[in-house]
Amino acid sequence: MSDNQENNKPQVKFSDLGLSNSILNILDSIGYETPSPIQEQCITYLLDGKDVIGQAQTGTGKTAAFALPLLDKIDLNLNTPQLLILAPTRELAIQVSEAVQTYARGMKGFHVLPIYGGQSYDMQLRPLKRGVHAIVGTPGRVMDHIKRGTLKLDKLQSFVLDEADEMLKMGFIDDIKWVMERIPEQRQIALFSATMPTVIKKVAEKFLNEPEIVKVKNKTETASTITQKYMMVSNMAQKLDALTRILEVVSFDAMIVFARTKTMTVELEEKLSARGFSAAAINGDIAQNQRERIINNYKKGKIDILIATDVAARGLDVQRISHVVNYDIPQDAETYVHRIGRTGRAGREGEAILFVSNRERCMLSNIERVTRQKIEPIELPTAKIINAKRIETFKNNIADTINNQSLEVFEKLVTEFQEANPELESIKVAAALAFIAQGKEPLLISDKPQSFGRTQRQGEAKTISIEASPLKDNPQIPMLRYRVDVGNNNSVKPGNILGAVANEADIDSEYIGSIQIFDNFSTVDLPNEMPQDVLDLLQKTVVCGKRLNMVALTNKNNTARVGGSSPDAGKGRKKFSKDRKSRGRNSNYRGKDGGNKNNRRSKKPKFSRQE
Repeated sequence: MSDNQENNKPQVKFSDLGLSNSILNILDSIGYETPSPIQEQCITYLLDGKDVIGQAQTGTGKTAAFALPLLDKIDLNLNTPQLLILAPTRELAIQVSEAVQTYARGMKGFHVLPIYGGQSYDMQLRPLKRGVHAIVGTPGRVMDHIKRGTLKLDKLQSFVLDEADEMLKMGFIDDIKWVMERIPEQRQIALFSATMPTVIKKVAEKFLNEPEIVKVKNKTETASTITQKYMMVSNMAQKLDALTRILEVVSFDAMIVFARTKTMTVELEEKLSARGFSAAAINGDIAQNQRERIINNYKKGKIDILIATDVAARGLDVQRISHVVNYDIPQDAETYVHRIGRTGRAGREGEAILFVSNRERCMLSNIERVTRQKIEPIELPTAKIINAKRIETFKNNIADTINNQSLEVFEKLVTEFQEANPELESIKVAAALAFIAQGKEPLLISDKPQSFGRTQRQGEAKTISIEASPLKDNPQIPMLRYRVDVGNNNSVKPGNILGAVANEADIDSEYIGSIQIFDNFSTVDLPNEMPQDVLDLLQKTVVCGKRLNMVALTNKNNTARVGGSSPDAGKGRKKFSKDRKSRGRNSNYRGKDGGNKNNRRSKKPKFSRQE
């Protein structure tokens, strides 16, 4: 069909599909006007009593595609489960349950219950005893209730398997078969999956009765409503600075920031909250009730920034999300597609920003190849842009305060002050009050050289700054040689020392100089004037089962220059490459973990702290 023919095709409305008036009234009240392609086809088939296989990506509206027609078949006089929906995660189960409850607002006396692991059985047993019409649950908890006899399926009319391919990845396929073997023979089944692996096809062949297959064709893997951009960052310190500047410049409703580790989600929450942003973290270590409270506050607008791991964000669907930031680049393109799919859903516009380091360029290319979309580069917002935004905000705050606040008391105080100090101009008094209101945090910033070392916290020594380009382009950077108490006798490799220093001190590997390994010790060249708190931390760091006990090597001038001979040089010396240009290609330089922070998660050096 040509584009012109497609445009001239009559627009189908929900009222054309045969849904009941109670459902249509709810759809009208929440602003649903026209069905998406998968909704248009699935609603018709399911209302006709046919089994359905729906193949579509997340964000296409498939929840309404199965919930609307199957709710219309519920007998409200029969107070027992008639609809069972299986979802792979607790978050998705809660989300689908909330959607079902919304669509059924016009059905007086209707009850839906989400059941999932991590929640008290008592909270689920009481509603089950009273009677519910629909169940939305995760496979494990549904199995438990069936075995206990607290969930009876003898009156079940409809069964939905949502995100079947995700359940397969998570190892739920046997649980799914076990549940499906216990539903009545006369029932209607809808199976939804983004992909159709062989195992899922076999499940469909065994349990579904001549299903109608609905496929939603996508020209690309990512929604066209999502604007995709990337920003080059050299190290962790610049990542945080970049994120902070983006938050100041970009106008967003709600944002989700993806981090690779649980630890990073918590650290980002602390750092962003300290900078005045409304942020919260969710990860696998957070208790279920706390997780639900955070997501609920996020939906209501009480939290603007959600920092999450991939697992914690599964099934998350919040209409407010306008921006997604990939703080840590995902390990594969599929994860990237899933991440940015949290925005730009159901026709809404969204923006996705990806942070990329030099060593991650190949991963960026792979993402572009799989998604078949070019991701546009953007520059770090400059101090000039940030300052212009802050000045604009400052002026707007003044106007808002004048227009919306009662200022009589303060006007009286300022008048009295000026009468007592007639030599002071009004503008001087206003500027002084603005200074007091601003506090210790400066209003304007300047573009500073990129910092290395841990982010400064209250009471800690201030980190020093160096230029952001590598050492080979910055011969002026003074280096100091340090001795560490691990060597050949401890089976240490250059990559172990490189990884430990880079990880614990948060120094990008390009600022770590020559590493030389001897029998009983090793040496490593680092930028001069390292902060004392970082040195203290490195002294206690354990590599290959032994503390580094890092100390600076000194000569008569109290410095040890790069390339200087070590006073303990001796037999068994293994010299480490000093050719900066060879780094990244030299396998000896990379060691077991390649000296790469990303690779250390698959083969971790024996650090004293684990991420």
